[in-house]
Amino acid sequence: MAKREFVSKRAPIYRDVPDDKWNNWRWQLSNRINTVEEFEQVIPLTASERKALSAQNLFRVDITPYFISLIDPDDPDDPIRKQVVPTDAEMVPFTAMMEDSLAEDRHSPVPGLVHRYPDRVLMLVTTQCASYCRYCTRSRIVGDPSATFSRAEFELQLEYLRRTPQVRDVLLSGGDPLVLAPKVLEEILSRLREIPHIEIVRIGSRVPVFLPMRITDDLCDMLQKYHPLWLNIHVNHPNEISLELAQATDRLTRAGIPLGNQAVLLAGVNDNVHIQRQLVQELVRIRVRPYYLYQCDLVEGAGHFRTPVAKGIEIMEGLRGHTSGYAVPQYIVDAPGGGGKIPVSPNYLISMSDHKVVLRNYEGYITTYEEPVDYTPAMAAKFKGEKRPEPGQTGVHGLLDGEQMFIKPEGFDELHDRGGIQHRLKDAAKWVPLGIGSGEKKD
Repeated sequence: MAKREFVSKRAPIYRDVPDDKWNNWRWQLSNRINTVEEFEQVIPLTASERKALSAQNLFRVDITPYFISLIDPDDPDDPIRKQVVPTDAEMVPFTAMMEDSLAEDRHSPVPGLVHRYPDRVLMLVTTQCASYCRYCTRSRIVGDPSATFSRAEFELQLEYLRRTPQVRDVLLSGGDPLVLAPKVLEEILSRLREIPHIEIVRIGSRVPVFLPMRITDDLCDMLQKYHPLWLNIHVNHPNEISLELAQATDRLTRAGIPLGNQAVLLAGVNDNVHIQRQLVQELVRIRVRPYYLYQCDLVEGAGHFRTPVAKGIEIMEGLRGHTSGYAVPQYIVDAPGGGGKIPVSPNYLISMSDHKVVLRNYEGYITTYEEPVDYTPAMAAKFKGEKRPEPGQTGVHGLLDGEQMFIKPEGFDELHDRGGIQHRLKDAAKWVPLGIGSGEKKD
């Protein structure tokens, strides 16, 4: 199949807009589409779309002239259209729907900061985006100017980071950090860089996709002052990869910023292995490494986008081995209730014994790998690096590392005590394994 050329598009209504306006990111933001009348100058709306746009309390709608120009106006099932133009399906509730499906607010020690994992935090710096995805995980706050974070809350975030030395990685998100005024964004980056134990700063942004003209040389010059800096973009379908996006990612990579892509598996948009293979291969062409493919979250308004997890497994089956390894993302279910990201993949490990494992490849070729019989692992005492303070959260690794022998559900001990009394046979030392936890070997 011939390599697709990346092209630039403008809807007919924008043909006479001067280039200096069209390529100005502030003009694009000021001229976003959000009403029935504005939409129908660009694309003919369906009855479902018109109903949604006229509904009360709909999740915010705004689309840049650039991004709406990528939509085929004659295709009601256009994959870009489905992502940003609302339909009445958003108003249909579904089983397990939640306002905050990832329980981010539960893991928020101060407003706008989510500390779910031991050594990294999510820092929400704005509630505004260049355009709004209809399946947005944070639709409870995103798009609402009244929900944005104050200067006082920003200072609380920084203070928490300063007194939490296990945090080495900060992910800036929102909303979209790249819609912030340049001076505000630079202040955030510079203040983070003043904290010695923060090693990595990451930015999650869909601005290069919705608003590639924002990725100016001046922006890239500013960002590269704060290395090591990483940036993940969000492309769901090959049609989103335009000439302008390719130029934007080129500027970012020339500034030394590694780029990744986080896609969401969406019914009727990209739930097809051939689309996903084209997507990851074209991302690699513009020097963006596929990072995650997310299962759609259980968020209000997103029920019609959900697929079975089996569809994601099928897609991974069609990627691994069928394209370059660095073009294969991890398929992730972000656990409802706040369990964090769980990677899911086809099963390549068929069986194992005490000295051999049986594996299969993407073609169904089955092989064995002989295990070593004289293996001795490196001793922790010989580790020369300094271990970071990461209290708790050792999970399954803690079991493997010998810190504990079991993980109990909440209320497990109380349930099995059956309301009984503390008596002479109830000695807690009886069920502490020797060498684990507080147990000590007796003479």
